[in-house]
Amino acid sequence: YGGSFDPVHEGHLAVARNARDAVAARVSLMPAADPPHKGPLHADARQRLAMLELAVDGEAGLGIEACELERDGPSYTVDTLRFLRAHRVGERPLAILLGADSFLSLPTWKEWRSLFDLAHVLIAERGGSGFDPSTLPEALAEAVAGRWARAPDELHRLASGLVLRLDQPLRPESASEVRRRIAADGDWRALVPASVAAYIVEHRLYGACTGASL
Repeated sequence: YGGSFDPVHEGHLAVARNARDAVAARVSLMPAADPPHKGPLHADARQRLAMLELAVDGEAGLGIEACELERDGPSYTVDTLRFLRAHRVGERPLAILLGADSFLSLPTWKEWRSLFDLAHVLIAERGGSGFDPSTLPEALAEAVAGRWARAPDELHRLASGLVLRLDQPLRPESASEVRRRIAADGDWRALVPASVAAYIVEHRLYGACTGASL
C-alpha cells in the first residue's frame, strides 16, 4: 500500500486494516521517496518513515516496506514491484492496493500494463464514489478484461494478474486536511494516531508548535 504518508493518518490505517481483513494477508505500507505524480513533500523521508513506524506499532498484520526510500530517483510502481519480486516475495502472490482514482489513472503510469504481470491489483473503493467498471477508459478496460476476481481467496491461488474491488468505508481524513488544521492550530489530533500526533508536535512538523491543540 504505497503513498507519501505526509503524514500517515487514521484513514490510511483504515484502508490497510480493511484490506488485511478482506484478503487475509499482511499489508505493508510503503512510503514513496519521490512520488512522480505529486509535488514537493512536507516532511522528509526519515520523518515520514518514523511516523509510519509509530502508526503500525502493535498492529497485527500491518508492516512497512521501505524499499522506495532506499533507492535514488522517482518512485515508479513498476520498478518497485520488480524489486519486490526479485528480493522479497519471489513467486508468491503479491498485490498492490490502490484507490479508485489511482486505478483510473493507471494508463498515465510508467509501463502500466506490466503491473498486471507483476502483481494483483486491489481497488479500495470509498462508499458512494460512483466507480463503475463498465465505464473504464478503453485502454484500461482492455487491459483488465478477464482479470476481475469474484472473491478475495482467488488472489491466493495465482502470483499476479487479477483485479479485485474492495468496499472501503468512507473516512473523513486526508493528509492535506491534517496539514491544514495543524498549520491553523485547529483540531487535528483525532485524525492521526496519538503517537504520530506526539511526533508531529515534538518535531514541529507542518507548522505545529509544542503545546498546540492539547
